[in-house]
Amino acid sequence: MKNVIIGTAGHIDHGKTTLIKALTGKDTDRLKEEKLRGMTTDLGFAYLDLPSGIRAGIIDVPGHEKFIKNMLAGAHGIDIVMMVIAADEGIMPQTVEHLQIISLLDVKKGIVVLTKCDLVDDEWLTLVEEEVREALKGTVLENAPFVPVSSTTGKGLDKLVAELDNLAQSIEERSHDGIFRMPIDRVFTVQGHGTVVTGTMISGTLKVGDEVVVYPKMLSSRVRSIQVYGEPVEAAYAGQRTAVNLSNVKVEELDRGDVIAPKGALVPSRVLDVKLILLNNVKPLKNRSRIRFYVGASEVMGRVVLLDRDELSAGESCYAQMQLESFVCVLYGDRFVLRSYSPMETIGGGVVLVPNARKHKRYKDQIIDELQNIEHKGKTFQVEKAIYESGVAWTLDELAKKFGVGEEVLAASENLVKVHYGTSAYVYHKQRYEKLKEEVRRLLEDYHKRFPLKDGMPKEELKEKVLREAKSKQFDVMLWLMEQDGLIQAREQVVWLKGFTATLSPKDQQIRERILKELSVSRFKPLKEEEILKSTSEAPILHFLVKTGDVVKLPSGEYLAGAAVEEAKALLVDYLKEHGQITLGAFRDMLGASRRDALALLEYFDAVRVTKRSGDTRVLA
Repeated sequence: MKNVIIGTAGHIDHGKTTLIKALTGKDTDRLKEEKLRGMTTDLGFAYLDLPSGIRAGIIDVPGHEKFIKNMLAGAHGIDIVMMVIAADEGIMPQTVEHLQIISLLDVKKGIVVLTKCDLVDDEWLTLVEEEVREALKGTVLENAPFVPVSSTTGKGLDKLVAELDNLAQSIEERSHDGIFRMPIDRVFTVQGHGTVVTGTMISGTLKVGDEVVVYPKMLSSRVRSIQVYGEPVEAAYAGQRTAVNLSNVKVEELDRGDVIAPKGALVPSRVLDVKLILLNNVKPLKNRSRIRFYVGASEVMGRVVLLDRDELSAGESCYAQMQLESFVCVLYGDRFVLRSYSPMETIGGGVVLVPNARKHKRYKDQIIDELQNIEHKGKTFQVEKAIYESGVAWTLDELAKKFGVGEEVLAASENLVKVHYGTSAYVYHKQRYEKLKEEVRRLLEDYHKRFPLKDGMPKEELKEKVLREAKSKQFDVMLWLMEQDGLIQAREQVVWLKGFTATLSPKDQQIRERILKELSVSRFKPLKEEEILKSTSEAPILHFLVKTGDVVKLPSGEYLAGAAVEEAKALLVDYLKEHGQITLGAFRDMLGASRRDALALLEYFDAVRVTKRSGDTRVLA
């Protein structure tokens, strides 16, 4: 079933709650205070099943100026606004402010409902409609349908339902993919169940049993049960009004404005990069003005830093930073509203561009250019930037969690490439990869020059130099790509340029010849390292000869010429093929060596699986 959210807006006592009760049969004034005062002070909820089968959740928001922040808490998830205007009064101050808020939150669909039509005659109704249409020119509701109704007599309600249904059908259904997010707008306790929170599911899917985190407090919890419009369900989806029973958290630990989402999905932040829009007919906004910042269901104090000017005039826009006094958890594209600190008036709003920003110096062209790219290229630019700066490939799962995007970002980018490595799909940045290849080429060339006898650079040393912060698996992906491109070769924990082979200089060659000659003379008598080398500087050459097989290092730590070992091996294998087994004494006599030297060789042949010990004899392994 498709779900949409309808929100009311309008001045106090213009009949919003009465209208919802007439449409749904439910009284959304749930608080005793609201019953006594006859006005809505907090959010109320109901739902309406439209003729097309779409279920519309209806949020009744307060109209009184003192309760604007509660109105903002409910407005963030609205698909369709019902601007309620009493026919006997017309446009009023909160009507205008609510309209501004709806515009700032980018609600594009709406309907104008003229209530209390039973209290006026047709001539007056016509005058009021003309006045309202004039006031709505240039706003999101300029071409919205007008429906006069009477909640008392029921006149016009059928037409209103039909118009709402038409609008609901034109709205694109919210995606159930990506991370789930639900800003909390109510917190309460249900006896026998514990803590319950409500909100509008902005995105994704939430299921019973899911592990969640309450941001920005970072409280871990689990979903015990879910209700959607009062009915128990196993899962809730984007676009639904949802109540969630949470375990392991207390009511007093939670506040309106907190957000539930998966672990690792959000990053609490007090610095946001934004595109800021100032409303018409408000005072200029000076740099570092103290403001009230509203996003999702939260209200946070802070200061606005204008990045390219000292003052923002009414009707203008610019890039800015919100430096907040408390943490919020937002993502790219979230809409926000600003109110002045005192007096509390709606002055502007805009869209979040960088949800976890670093503080910027003002008047920096590079910063402004980057924010322009983020604004106009959207998530694609953010993904490109994040992958480029990290220097490594990201899995599609990581992109979904961090940015709420999938493979569609590849189609929108000329710089991103997908590859499969192991069981996962990775995305890397072409330009950053080419830059990384050049860094690796330069480092390995330098390493091979400095250490010509070593096979290559240890992998961890290379990682430390080029991608210190990367995870080992991410670094492996980048090395694998370079192997596929024919740049490098890697074995175990060593990396070298393809085609590189360790070589000896003429001087080193002379040392090699001397070492091999000395070992040849000693034949089956192993020599210790200090007996072979004239100085410690010759050690790399001896180790190189071990790698090439010209010299063999025995388990005893001593050395023999590779040719002598092969000779001894041939004699040993022939003997065992003929006799089946050999004793240490027989092997000693065969070589004409000491008992100690013969034992050292047999232990080597045991280690390389030529022979195996059987009691006091050796047999072929």
